[in-house]
Amino acid sequence: MNLPFDVTIPDISPDFSAPFFQGFQVIASYILAGAMLVVLIMLIIAGAALAFRGLASDRVRTWAGENILWIFIAAAILGAASGLFAWFVNFDFGF
Repeated sequence: MNLPFDVTIPDISPDFSAPFFQGFQVIASYILAGAMLVVLIMLIIAGAALAFRGLASDRVRTWAGENILWIFIAAAILGAASGLFAWFVNFDFGF
């Protein structure tokens, strides 16, 4: 199809140079890191409670058995969110 005018689509790239954006990146990285640490601790406690029978009480083992799948799902979602955050913003979380 021949158009009488030039149709060009410009390259679109996000501009993260706003002065407040650096602060948002730091706050978001702290929240993601804190949530990942909490979920990791929950995963360790649940795994240890299920693996070693004498380590935890029956109530903790029941909680771990009922919720370990949800903890895995939360860990996967937080890992994906932090990976997307690092990829989109090119932020290295200080590692």
